[in-house]
Parts: sequence; C-alpha cells; structure tokens
Amino acid sequence: MKDDVTISNEAVKLPIHEVGKKMGILDAELEPYGKYVAKLDRSVYDRLKDKPNGKLVLVTAITPTPFGEGKTTMTVGLVDALARVGKRVMGALREPSLGPVLGMKGGATGGGYAQVVPKEKINLHFTGDLHAITTAHNFLSAAIDNSLHYGNPLNLDVENITWPRTLDMNDRSIREISTQYRKDKFIITAASEVMAILCLVRDIKDLRERLANILIGYDTSGNEVHASALNIVDSLIILLQDALKPNLVQTLEHNPVLIHGGPFANIAHGCNSIIATQTALKLADYVVTEAGFGADLGAEKFMDIKTRILGETPSAIVLVATLRALKFHGQDGTMSELDALKLGISNLEKHISNVKHFNVPYVIALNKFENDPKSELDFLLNWAKEHNHPISLAEVFLKGSEGGIDLANKVIEITKTKQTLHRMYDLEDDLFTKVDKVAQTVYGASKVEYSKKAQRKLEQLNKDYSNYPICVAKTPLSFSNDPKRRGLPHEFDLKIEDVRISRGAGFIVVLTKGIITMPGLPEVPNATKMFIDDLGNISGKL
Repeated sequence: MKDDVTISNEAVKLPIHEVGKKMGILDAELEPYGKYVAKLDRSVYDRLKDKPNGKLVLVTAITPTPFGEGKTTMTVGLVDALARVGKRVMGALREPSLGPVLGMKGGATGGGYAQVVPKEKINLHFTGDLHAITTAHNFLSAAIDNSLHYGNPLNLDVENITWPRTLDMNDRSIREISTQYRKDKFIITAASEVMAILCLVRDIKDLRERLANILIGYDTSGNEVHASALNIVDSLIILLQDALKPNLVQTLEHNPVLIHGGPFANIAHGCNSIIATQTALKLADYVVTEAGFGADLGAEKFMDIKTRILGETPSAIVLVATLRALKFHGQDGTMSELDALKLGISNLEKHISNVKHFNVPYVIALNKFENDPKSELDFLLNWAKEHNHPISLAEVFLKGSEGGIDLANKVIEITKTKQTLHRMYDLEDDLFTKVDKVAQTVYGASKVEYSKKAQRKLEQLNKDYSNYPICVAKTPLSFSNDPKRRGLPHEFDLKIEDVRISRGAGFIVVLTKGIITMPGLPEVPNATKMFIDDLGNISGKL
C-alpha cells in the first residue's frame, strides 16, 4: 500500500468553492486561502441560525500507544462513508500543532485512504491560526513586562505573575526562563489559555469578555489582576479576528471538513472550536467530530466542558481500537499475541464503561490494517458479540468510504435513540468533589493525593470558583500518573502536583504529577523523516 504522503500528493482535489457549494455555502461566505482552503465568514451561521441542528457524532478511542489508534482516520473515513450512503455530512476537527508534527507523532490529517487535504498545508502553517494565537498570547506577556518597566502602575507582585509565554514548538530549553523583569516560562501554544478561549467562544463579544477575564497574576495585596487592566483587549481581538473563522478543507473523496482550533487533551480541553461545530451542525444532517487522546481525557472534557457551552450533546460515540494497540496494552514480553490481546482488552473495557456512564449510544470501531491476523480480528469481534458491545470492522484506512459502510449504517441506527447525557459531575459540586469523581470514576483511582501547593491553591479557588468545570492535565498514555502503566492499572492514587485557573476560558486546570506543558523533542524527531526535493515535492512522514 502507498504511504500517506504519496496518497495525499496524488489526490485530485476540488476547488474549495465547489466543496462549499455541496453544503449550500455561498461563494461570498468563503475567504479563499489558495485553491483548496478557505475560511468561513460568520455570515454562514447567522444565515442558518434558525435551522435545526444536525446530529453530532463523537469519535474517541482507547488509551493511545506508539502505534496510533486512528481517531482522525476514523473520523474522516466515517464522514466519507456517511456521504457514500447518502447522508449530508461534515467533519469538524482540530488543527495540528507543529509540536507533534515536527516532534513525536507527525501530522494529524488522517491516514491511508481516509485523509483530509491539502495535507502539507494543514499540518504546517495552514491559515496562520496558531501563529495568531501565539502572537496574541505573547503580546499580553509583553504588555505585562512593559507595565513593570514603566513603574508597575498595577502594583503587580513580580513573584506572583501567572501568565507565561507560548510557542508552537517542542522546546524543553525554555520551560523556565528569566526576563529582565521576572521569572517566566514557555508553554506550547496548544496549552495556551488563548487557544482554549478561541475554541470555546461563540462570537467576538464573547471573545472580548473572556480575554478581559484572563487572570495575569496578583498584586502585592493579593488581589487578582486581569488582562482588562492593561487596556489591550481590543488589540488582542484584532490579532485574533481572522483566526476566529473556521477553515474549510476536503477529504480525499471531496467531502467537507471544518478544521479549527487545536488544544491538546492531555494539557487542555482537547476539542475543536465551538464556532466550527456550531456552524457544521447548521450545514449538515450529521457532524462527525473527535476529542483528543483516549475517552478518559478527550471524551470526558468534551462532555463536561464543551457540551455545556455548545448546548448540544452527541447522538452517538464511536470508540476506536486496533489490534496492535490492544496487544500493546496486554503484552509483557513473554506471552503470545493472542494472550496479549486477551489481556489488553481490559483497557477497552474500561473505556466502554466510561462511555456508558455518559448514557450516549456507542459503537466500537475496530480500525483494520493490512497485516492484522484474521484469527485475532475474529476473536475480538466474537468477544464484543458475547458481551453485547456493538462493533464494526472498519477498513477506511485501506479502502476509504467503502470500508466504512457498515460503521456508517451502525452509527445512523444508534443515533435514532436519543438519550439524556449523564456528565461525570455537576457544576454545583465543589472543586475537590469534581476531581474525586473524575479520578475515581473515569481513571479508576483509589483516591486523590494533593501536594501541599495544590491543596492550598484548590482550597483558595474553591471559595470563588467552585462552580467552574475542571480540566485535568494528565499523561494520555495511562489511566494513572505513570505513563508506563499500560492496560488497566488496578490500584493507584492519582497525584495532583499543581492547580491553575483559566479564568477567561472558564475552567480550573488540575495538573497531575509529571505533566509537562512544554514538551521536548524525542531523540529522533519526526522532522528527520520529512523530505522535500528541488521542485518542492514533499515526501516521507508528514
């Protein structure tokens, strides 16, 4: 089978206005970025705001492994398969970050014959949204230091400024820095509160309010100081106004996908923008979206944070698994492949349990690859049947939409049953109770252990912000704190190292032990596997 980049390079793409026309988008509502990418003007939603919403389908997965589980591949493949069986459908995805693109895992545009294109543009600079977010974030940082330079009129406590700097790059060397005025640090753009805000706002008015509410630090009397005090909120909006518009691209089969916003789910809320999802729900009868990493991180935050603002809950959940990933979760280095699969199923079972808690109909999508042994596929399919778990053998990676027809039909069927969403906690719960419920119900922790610093901070925040949702920053590689604990750890305490408030985004970030908000490059970065010839043709792993 051809590699992903070759498949993408050989794809015949439609002019973007033709892709938009399929969904009834007017040419005047598109702002083209070249031939195959365009931004959607706000007027699309305003024109359709009274139209009933389509059905929302959430794609999530088991705990990630080095092999990849294929959430984006499955999302794109399901969009194509739903279109193939005659449904009016759109995808809604996050934008890739240059951190993982150049670092550990490569691009985030799907794989095989289930990809969005143009691959190289989407995975690299795209329409400049992440650069705009980085610039707005860092201008706020610069304005803080500028205020210190000119006599500190806000009486800021330089030891208690909470706003960092950001960069869309893996660079461990700038995790801790010192400026002329204060100790500071960099976080990756996907973890920026400006990114979280952009993905949670409904319009410019909402953006203005949330940016103004950002907590930048405390004054020498211990009072909160917000971004509004610097009188630069309108300049931040001007920097972000184009980034606020969703980006329209297409699948290999010319079906429309909105790609917008890119917060990570291990250190942020892991969902694409409210604006993109909201717009897609007006344009299509089915909208397929994804939430980052496994269901314990992405799906939980989708349900407990995003749906509260979106005002719409999924009609179905697709839970992606692969044989390779399940065997990885079960393998101890001594057992057979089949025995490893049997043991690794425990990871899938825990994610199914979490999905069932939400009370949303679900189907397992078994993402099939070329060399998957038939005996192991049959074993997993029979296991699902015996335990009454709906499952579909999905071959979208190998065959595109043709390989997803069974999954599409199963998704259509389960969306006919409307259920009432059960979230993991109520907003009325205090912050400690929220953390306990997520830790014990979602991760399976015995209890929660707080560092002295985290305990003190959460107690303080609980006085004024107890009604905020929580966003747990945690390794995506395990249910526990330990990324090496594969499968299903049976007994562990979740360790909380620090707590921060994202006041503009409207949630409390709970950082577990070992979490890093500025990743480093691996020993052999993915960037070493990308190539370009003298004519500008890209190959390798992008």
